[in-house]
Amino acid sequence: MKPFRERNPVVTGVVGLTLIVAALFGAFQLDRLAALTGRTYQAAFHDASGLATGNEVRVAGVRVGKVTAVELAPGRQPYVRVRFRLDDDGVRLGNTTGATIRIKTVLGQKYLALSPAGPGRLPEGAQIPLDRTASPFDVIQAVTGLADTLDKVDTDQLAAAFTTLSQTFADTPASVNTSLVGLSRLSRTVAGRDAELRTLLARARDVTAVLATRDEDFRRLVADGELLLTEVSRRRDAIHNLLVGTNDLAIQLSGLVADNRTQLNHALGQLRATVAVLQRNRDDLEKTIQRMGPFVTAFANVVGNGRWFDSYVSGLLQPYQPTTGGR
Repeated sequence: MKPFRERNPVVTGVVGLTLIVAALFGAFQLDRLAALTGRTYQAAFHDASGLATGNEVRVAGVRVGKVTAVELAPGRQPYVRVRFRLDDDGVRLGNTTGATIRIKTVLGQKYLALSPAGPGRLPEGAQIPLDRTASPFDVIQAVTGLADTLDKVDTDQLAAAFTTLSQTFADTPASVNTSLVGLSRLSRTVAGRDAELRTLLARARDVTAVLATRDEDFRRLVADGELLLTEVSRRRDAIHNLLVGTNDLAIQLSGLVADNRTQLNHALGQLRATVAVLQRNRDDLEKTIQRMGPFVTAFANVVGNGRWFDSYVSGLLQPYQPTTGGR
């Protein structure tokens, strides 16, 4: 076998690049590889209720698979066919297993919940019938539908109808008359608050729409909060030790102050006296500092050229005066 250095570098490079590309391709196709090993089933629903491809499949709250397709089954009575895959081999589905679409988050994200039941084993590829499936009540759609319905209601006409009804039954027994009068007052109250109710429901619809569009952001926020709480829980002992150490330090400082109260009071008294003296002589200190400035400058010039003093003496010798000869 040839050593690695003696091999053809071109062939080695081609083989290495091929292996890297194959590894990258396999990494991006892990989901399809899991589909080849998982078990696939179907479930029939009257309404998909917002369930989408890629949503989780859970058993007792534990994720065991994934929804692979949501499609409309043709026929005289069409229904929704949900295809899903189980990746957990330990989950056994009996022949009377049920399925429900449930709400995962308050923002309306759904997941498929399975309820294993019955003896035997559900054959792979089998479909859970309509009588063993159920869909959730969608709050967002209900609010939106309520707002649309109230937009079409003539509240003034409704109030007038209740008023006429109460007047018609004015001679009926007291209990019936009281109920009708109450309905009339309720209808007038609703009519008087019609604009506010419409505004409230319209804004509620806008809020639900914004929350639905920001579903991923809220999910990421919740995940980050979970990571933060996990880190705080992991460092719980360190935080506890820090708090205990801080408490012990406070106790020791309190004891130190209590044991040396006399000395500290004496030292603080002397310090107070010293500060008082400095305050009384503040003006003199300022003048001293101002007058020392020129002296310090001159002294720095004298000793600024090395480890000696530069100085000169003026008037030690008489100035030289040349003599003139005469006859």
